[in-house]
Formats: sequence, structure tokens, C-alpha cells
Amino acid sequence: MWKELKKNQLVKYGAVTTVTTIMPFVSKPGYVLLRKWIAGGICRSRAKLHGRTVVITGANTGIGKETAWDMAMRGARVIMACRDLTRGEAAAAEIRSSTGNTNVVVQQLDLASLGSVRQFAREFIATETRLDILINNAGIMLCPKSLTVEGFESQFGVNHLGHFLLTNLLLDMLKASTPSRVINVSSIAHQGGKIHFEDLNFDKKGYNSVIAYKQSKLANLLFSRELARRTKGTGVTSYSLHPGVIRTELWRHSQSKYPTLSAMLSAPAWLLMKTPREGAQTTIYCAVNEGLEEKSGCYFSDCQVKEPAPEGRDDLAALRLWGVSAGLVGLIKNN
Repeated sequence: MWKELKKNQLVKYGAVTTVTTIMPFVSKPGYVLLRKWIAGGICRSRAKLHGRTVVITGANTGIGKETAWDMAMRGARVIMACRDLTRGEAAAAEIRSSTGNTNVVVQQLDLASLGSVRQFAREFIATETRLDILINNAGIMLCPKSLTVEGFESQFGVNHLGHFLLTNLLLDMLKASTPSRVINVSSIAHQGGKIHFEDLNFDKKGYNSVIAYKQSKLANLLFSRELARRTKGTGVTSYSLHPGVIRTELWRHSQSKYPTLSAMLSAPAWLLMKTPREGAQTTIYCAVNEGLEEKSGCYFSDCQVKEPAPEGRDDLAALRLWGVSAGLVGLIKNN
């Protein structure tokens, strides 16, 4: 029975409904196959990263932490860019202990503050000699309306503008370390999204956390496409991805406002969601898999190229978003 359902249907109809419908009919072997199917693609690359430097935002928890662990296992110098230094240091200590890689460090980064982003970039450029892989992983989802330090709607500010500024500030170092990669964690939620250029903060139409989240995830994808266009021929490549529906604390803001989601996130509904390690696989794939250079600008899911929704292929919107974003964060616009 479960074979007849597609993954997007599991999301569309809700984990509670599908678990209730499916689980009574699934045998133990069937459950194993179900879990394998939900887990999705696996990065099978054995690439080593000795002598390479990787920056990962939001690396103290969830798929960011799993990505940091994988990069450390491959021998990279890992910079965990975290808002909470205490939690970041605890995660780094765990990764150093479990991988044997002592070259894992934490640096403070609050993406809700462009000042913090600039400070992170200044310190990184002053102390590091190269940057091979930048993984823009951190994000917030479905939170009540709030503003960043500079007054931007938080989901757009944290998920997009903070990473946009960070990437641009580190772009020269990426170019000096080629071949290098930028990975932007987007989401299938970009489908049906729209960049509300005339009302990015939702001051005029009223705030809806779902619509705001979709805008931010579409922005991640469009930014990645435009970055790929601008860096073509430089040795820097750019990729965006959907990690899957994952059991992480990213859901923390949604459960009080959306009771159905709260029920979905309780056992046994968790069985229909990826673990953080499973959810990190496509990020890892984009970071290390050999031969992806010709796929710069592409969108990935389950460790393979996927066609984004039409709104995610709008290159004019991507160009406009770049210009608007550059103005908002105080960068000189480049054509």
C-alpha cells in the first residue's frame, strides 16, 4: 500500500494520516523498506578533504551538525559558524572526540545581525588562509513575525540576507581557493513561493509565517542560480538543495501555532521523517561529490539533480533579487 504513495504526498496529506493508514499494514521487512525509501539518497563519495577548509552555518545541531561531523571525518578543517557559542562548543567537542579530528573550531555568527556577519567575515579573512566549501545551512522556519537587528522580517533576513552577505564577503577567498563550492540549503517549500519585492517584510498585506518561509526558501534557490551565473569560469560553483522533511528542532516555532503539526511531530509520525544524518546526505553530496562542476546553479534532492518549480527557474527574478539584496545589506551592486 505504502508503495503507491509518493514522498510529496506524505508531506501533502500529513504524517499523522499516513502513519495511521500505513503502519497497521506494514510488516517488519516492509517497515525496513519504508524507512530506506524515506531516507532517500546517500552520498557515497569517499573524497578526502585534508588541507581543505569548510565553513558551515548553524552547525551545532540538526543536519548542520551531521554535515560538520562528515566533513571532519574526511579530514577537513571545519569552522562551525554558530549563534550560540556554548552549544557550538559542546557540539564541536563531540565531533572532535568522535572523529579524532582536532581541527574543528567554533566561531560566532548571528545571521539575524548583519554586523555579526561582517564581524565573522573579518575574523575569518584575518585568521584563515583558504575557504574551499561554504555551506549556508542555518535557518529558521514558520516562526512568529519578528525582525532582525536591521529590521528585516526574520525568515527572509536569517535564511537569505545573512547568507547572501556572508557569501559575498567571503567570495574573494573562495575564488582564491578554487575549485571551491557554495552550498545553499533551500527546500521543496520554494514551490508556490514568491519574492514579494514590494513588501518583503509583509507590512502591507499582513504576515503569514508559511508564505514568509516560502519566500525565504525561494530566495535561497534564486540566489544560488544567480551566484552560479556570476561565478561562471572562476572555479567557484554553487548548488542549492532540498534536504527532505527531517526530525530536527527547526520545527520548534511551528508546533504551538499549528496543532496538527504538533501531532505530526510525535511518535509514530517521526517514522516518516528523515533523521538528521539522512537529511544531511544531499548537502554532503553537493559539497564533496566529484564531477559536479558542470551542475553549478542546479537544485538537488536525494543526492541527484531535480527540476525546481517554475518560480525557482526565474532568472529575471534571481537577477532582481540579487540587486535588491545587495542594496539591503549595503553591498555595491555588480552587474
